[in-house]
Amino acid sequence: MSTPMHIPKGKIVLTYEDYVVLPNDRNRYEILEGELSVTPAPSTRHQSASANLFKLLSRHIDDRALGKLFYAPIDLILDPTTILQTDLVFVSSARQHIITERAIEGVPDLVAEILSPTTSRTDRVTKAQIYARHNVPAYWIVDPDVESIEIYLLEGEAFRPTVTLQGTMPTIALPFTELEIAAKDVFI
Repeated sequence: MSTPMHIPKGKIVLTYEDYVVLPNDRNRYEILEGELSVTPAPSTRHQSASANLFKLLSRHIDDRALGKLFYAPIDLILDPTTILQTDLVFVSSARQHIITERAIEGVPDLVAEILSPTTSRTDRVTKAQIYARHNVPAYWIVDPDVESIEIYLLEGEAFRPTVTLQGTMPTIALPFTELEIAAKDVFI
């Protein structure tokens, strides 16, 4: 005789333990406040913007020993039920203790998400809310369709837009006060 299955009552909340047993099938898995999110692998346009932005930022960060920059796939664990795959994530030298062997475990200084048709709403709404709730100081939304980089800084409990980079005009890319970026250099 078999043992009856116990089905928990209420909403099932996933954790990091559930996350680590997900399949490695080229899909991108995240747990957003206990709920599973699955998206397909990014497009070549997305990856090109990611690579170009990574090169620009890493050169600046490395030359000044400001910290470490990581690119996807990398786990960002903000709490046991919030595990994200950010496109780019910067951790300053002062916060290196949050970088562990398995992931970035804590609040980074900057997160950049590159929009795709399948992730646009999640990146603009859900993830923005999560990053704000966890006090991520800077959030960039990179949009390959309109070739722009929207820079947001945390103000209180929400992100405040500071500048949108577009075209050929170099602009200060906060939180880096000595870095100017032109959007055209990311979308080449």
